[in-house]
Amino acid sequence: MIEPADLREWRDHDVVDEESHKIGVLEAVYVDTVTDEPSMATVRIGLPTRHRLVFVPVSDVIAGPGYLKVPYGRALVKSAPSIGTDDVLPAEDEEAIFQHYGLPYKPGADGARRLARR
Repeated sequence: MIEPADLREWRDHDVVDEESHKIGVLEAVYVDTVTDEPSMATVRIGLPTRHRLVFVPVSDVIAGPGYLKVPYGRALVKSAPSIGTDDVLPAEDEEAIFQHYGLPYKPGADGARRLARR
């Protein structure tokens, strides 16, 4: 199991699904603003001229030689809420990401955003 603090060092490595099928490439890590621990990552998918970033939870990732394995199927990850490669995740879209994976969502303190890119 990879330590959450080490996730940022895996940028540009392949992300694979639970059956080791490639999903895309790790682009960024988002931390939970309440705990300051990694919570989600963006995975760059799509054609070279039409990339987009999809979100995937990172609580149970496993590191392999040159890849990170997430405990979700490729189709589920690729259908997750996404943003453009130069876009910023709007705070009001955070809940949809958690709902997509069946995870509970609670806004940060005073209704602040829950995810912050690191």
